[in-house]
Amino acid sequence: MAPSTWLRAGVRAVTLLLMAVTSVAAARGPDSLTAARRLYNQGQFDQALEAARPAANNPSTMSSARLVMGRSRLERYRQAPGARELDDARGDFHAVDPRALNSSERIELQVGLGELLYFEDRFGVAAELLDPVVDVSATLGPEAHERALDWWATALDRQAQAQPPAERPPAYVRITERMAQELRRDPTSAPASYWLTASARAAGDLDRAWAAAWAGWIRATLGRDRGVALRADLDKLVTQAIIPDRAGRLPARDRRQATATMTADWEAFKKIW
Repeated sequence: MAPSTWLRAGVRAVTLLLMAVTSVAAARGPDSLTAARRLYNQGQFDQALEAARPAANNPSTMSSARLVMGRSRLERYRQAPGARELDDARGDFHAVDPRALNSSERIELQVGLGELLYFEDRFGVAAELLDPVVDVSATLGPEAHERALDWWATALDRQAQAQPPAERPPAYVRITERMAQELRRDPTSAPASYWLTASARAAGDLDRAWAAAWAGWIRATLGRDRGVALRADLDKLVTQAIIPDRAGRLPARDRRQATATMTADWEAFKKIW
């Protein structure tokens, strides 16, 4: 074989090899992205991060993969806080090209950015970023919507706690109104039942908080876990906050008896329901 012919054949062989590698990578990208998303939804965040890496090296799936990686890092941070996780998550989100995302992924990106800002203690910014996407997050499924709703309320609550007491009520009015609206749409919403009770109490409407806790206790059984988590949260809220607050408004001589009476009523109610 003449040198020139051999060279041309070699170039063709290398070209074919590169095309084959590219084809394999292109095929592997969507598959690894699908696996990463599945692992994320299953709560296996370390595995989701690793599964997304091949897709992150593929231009056609890079933005979607980096989105999954960023959100996985935030979940790992929530389980074991470390500044490096937040830095890496921020880097993942910065690498995302929103134009390469579908409509659902763009919602996920905004939720992820809201979470990141919350973890950076920028609660007001996080709440404002999440506010417009809470309603549309329902298109991602009930669990994703509940997470977005909970993140928004939690961020607004933390922002309010950093303000003087006299300036806090408007934030809790916002939460109360939104949670009441959410319950009209979906009576099974655990975050809405909890935050309606908690925000009414924080706004000083103890009668509504007391009634909302009882209603939430009954409504909890409609949820996916039959209300186990919600009932635990409501019980803590009632016994450690609402009952003491209600008793605290009475004359000092009546507080102990009032606390005992309300506690007995609450315990009797829980046994029946």
